[in-house]
Amino acid sequence: MDFSKYNFTVTDRFVRYVKIDTQSDPLSSTCPSTEKQKNLGNLLVEELKAIGIKDAAMDEHGYIYATLPSNTTKKVPTICFCSHMDTAPDCTGTNVNPVIHKKYDGKDIVLPVDKTQIIKFSEHPALKAQVGNDIVTADGTTLLGADNKAGVAEIMDAVHYLVNHPEVKHGDVRILFTPDEEIGRGADRVDIKKLNAKFGYTMDGETVGHLENETFSADGVSLIIKGFPTHPGFAKDKMQHAIKIAGEIISKIPSHKTPETTEKMEPFMHPTSISGGLEQVEIKWIIRAFDNPTLHTLEEELRQIATQVLTKYNKCSYEFKVTQQYRNMKEVLDKHPEVVNYAMEAIKRTGVTPVLSSIRGGTDGSRLSFMGLPCPNIFAGEHAFHSKQEWVSVQDMQKAVETIVHLVNIWEENS
Repeated sequence: MDFSKYNFTVTDRFVRYVKIDTQSDPLSSTCPSTEKQKNLGNLLVEELKAIGIKDAAMDEHGYIYATLPSNTTKKVPTICFCSHMDTAPDCTGTNVNPVIHKKYDGKDIVLPVDKTQIIKFSEHPALKAQVGNDIVTADGTTLLGADNKAGVAEIMDAVHYLVNHPEVKHGDVRILFTPDEEIGRGADRVDIKKLNAKFGYTMDGETVGHLENETFSADGVSLIIKGFPTHPGFAKDKMQHAIKIAGEIISKIPSHKTPETTEKMEPFMHPTSISGGLEQVEIKWIIRAFDNPTLHTLEEELRQIATQVLTKYNKCSYEFKVTQQYRNMKEVLDKHPEVVNYAMEAIKRTGVTPVLSSIRGGTDGSRLSFMGLPCPNIFAGEHAFHSKQEWVSVQDMQKAVETIVHLVNIWEENS
């Protein structure tokens, strides 16, 4: 396949998409959590139909389903490509103003509106491979939204390419765009029967060439501490303060088992919020490990810490509730090695060296894999996501487009 003469549309699409505010809201109980996510959804449906995808539609929950029909006589498994439309609530995504820095020179990138926001070469090792490339950032006042609108734009451009290059043979290709991934609900309302795909790929990874076949297994923990309140003026030897007990529990978490001190395959326990008062406090935690036994060991360790602390407070009690969030998709993917092998070959055919890696987080693919759609995660090129220093390379997004095109062709070749 020769892409040298192809006029990629991925950058124009990406710049258009990031200007639409699609932040999700963890405090909302609706689906999608914010109605504004449908603004991008409606645009994507229009653009898919303009490309020639006749069945493109968005359901009432903000999920988009579409089909690029097979153009081969072979019986090829239906493949799905998935990206999420929402952006993280961690940093404002309103009025995003994308800036393209042409032919990056290897120096620090000072963002134009808030010049205190500097993407430093020394702090972003991935920039070393970008000298001479075009870098897209926001203006310093918002996140960019490359997570995951880069993936959305890459899938859209790949579909555009395949429609206009029928000589590239492929089976049915299903397109899935989801809301609310950033708040852990991206796969909640996916209709697997309606999707009707055999295997899938999320386009939501970081560095070019990387393919992620392994994620954390993840649980949430709610720890409720019930204290014993009294009037503070008459509290001596009586008051047992829930807030102080909560602080004592948090302080006993081993320092080498927190996000700030761990990397690679190391697990952690992490308090994400605390609420309440003297009488009752709830601490919410996320527990992460790459295997289930370690995950459960960390949960039991946290429970024992709470038990130990509460032994000093005879008028107090606690409740400890574990909620499963997602599991390591490698458990599923190892049963279908071709899914990963074909993706590695597709990356290789773009001229990039493929790198198989794990991710210290989860993607829609984690949930989808256990819903019956084995689904590793392919690079989208996004970096420093959830921050005002987020950036993506134009050339990396183009390589992601090429990867998708090669991948559907490889599935056809091997069928």
